[in-house]
Amino acid sequence: MYINKLCISKSTGNRSILLSCSVSHKRIGLSYYLTSYLFGLCGTILSLHMRIELETAGNRIISLENLNFYNLTITLHGLLMIFFLVMPALIGGFGNIFIPILIGTSEVCYPRTNNISILLIPYSYNTILLSAYNEIGGGIGWTLYPPLSTSLMSLSSVGVEVIILGLVISGISTSLSSINLFATDLNMRCNGMTLSSILVYVYSISISVSMLLLVLPVLTAALIMLLADLHYNTIFFDPMFGGDPIFYQHLFWFFGHPEVYILILPSFGIISMILQGTYLYLSGKHSLLVAMYCISIIGIIVWVHHMFTVGLDNDIRAYFTCVTLIISLPTGSKIFNFISTYIGTNASLYVSRTIAGYYCMVYIISFTVGGTTGVILSNIIVDIALHDTYFTVTHFHFILSLGTIYAIFSGLSLLLEQQLPSLILSTTSYISRYPLFIIYVGIILTFTPMHFLGFNVMPRRLPDFPDNLNSWNTISSIGSGITLISFSVTT
Repeated sequence: MYINKLCISKSTGNRSILLSCSVSHKRIGLSYYLTSYLFGLCGTILSLHMRIELETAGNRIISLENLNFYNLTITLHGLLMIFFLVMPALIGGFGNIFIPILIGTSEVCYPRTNNISILLIPYSYNTILLSAYNEIGGGIGWTLYPPLSTSLMSLSSVGVEVIILGLVISGISTSLSSINLFATDLNMRCNGMTLSSILVYVYSISISVSMLLLVLPVLTAALIMLLADLHYNTIFFDPMFGGDPIFYQHLFWFFGHPEVYILILPSFGIISMILQGTYLYLSGKHSLLVAMYCISIIGIIVWVHHMFTVGLDNDIRAYFTCVTLIISLPTGSKIFNFISTYIGTNASLYVSRTIAGYYCMVYIISFTVGGTTGVILSNIIVDIALHDTYFTVTHFHFILSLGTIYAIFSGLSLLLEQQLPSLILSTTSYISRYPLFIIYVGIILTFTPMHFLGFNVMPRRLPDFPDNLNSWNTISSIGSGITLISFSVTT
């Protein structure tokens, strides 16, 4: 309370918005929104840069002497969108604003720790961007695979080092935020609130932060070993001296695959909260919770399906193929819960009248399409043929780029509608929905042609391609431009 009193401006009487002066969970949540918006805008510009380069065959805006800049663009785009857009918005932003309110408490468990977690994010962001200011940037891909990330001969070691350091700082920030939200969910529920009365969103955040606390140390250990191989002559991932680069892939994907579900579970909670409409009824709530717990458990043990092409034994391939198919069952069952809620309650009226409901329905469609392509890729034979092609890019973009981003927009629209009830009246006009419809059309034009590019085995991370793939790439680039213009009009 004393810190908040110090933030009152004597001249205007308004509270300061400085992050260093605030421990309010709502202000910190809004700060997460602001930072994720700015960093996500930077990641979106990088994606537009890639689509301009890929519009036609040949080198359009990147010279042959500087092709590493394209790899750097891909690296920064992946890192910024995952670690600095989706995670801060879904977990830090919505978690800080919604969780204390939904469990009936006035503040999070550790307010000052919460403040430290948001203050670390700009430092990690700027540290990662330092890679672009080197003579040779760290164009190693967002997965940081060795030996490319540990070679002193082909890349700038400083460019790789700052990326690793930025990810470690981001991991510390995420760990602090996860501990805070988990302790708040566990210890600060109001009197009389039973487990059955807690909303699905609270469960989704608790499961997500629990998974983060389990898998983040593994990623941090892998990054430290990378740094040691790069500077201190260790041989963890050097095959010439008995190391194993595949070992890094196991460590990374033990974090990387649960990360997908860590990002998607809060979006499930947001969509569930919106579809309830009046917050009174959700079809199949208990089955929804069971599905979320199954996703969290199975999602941690399916990481090897990202590594089907590294020369695994047939028994290992068969096991991870089966487990990957199994995880599609609880994931797909949630779609039936959402549809049943929409049909069987007054959610249809709520969805038809609000922008949040519109985003919610588009989320369900996009997630269904992305999940269907995931089932296709779970087959080992198909995955070997389509691995590292644009079909894989389309799969996770339909889930992450479309699913989670639409969930973020749904949550923001829900907040605005709660604070500004008159906004509900303005959203009933069909004119206000035209930009939203154009956004969806632009995104479909952007990512749907990538399915056909993948079937034509166009590899990712390459700025050039045969002339016979010009048409699909041109349509995809046009869709990217339409999406950017529509987002600009909407925001």
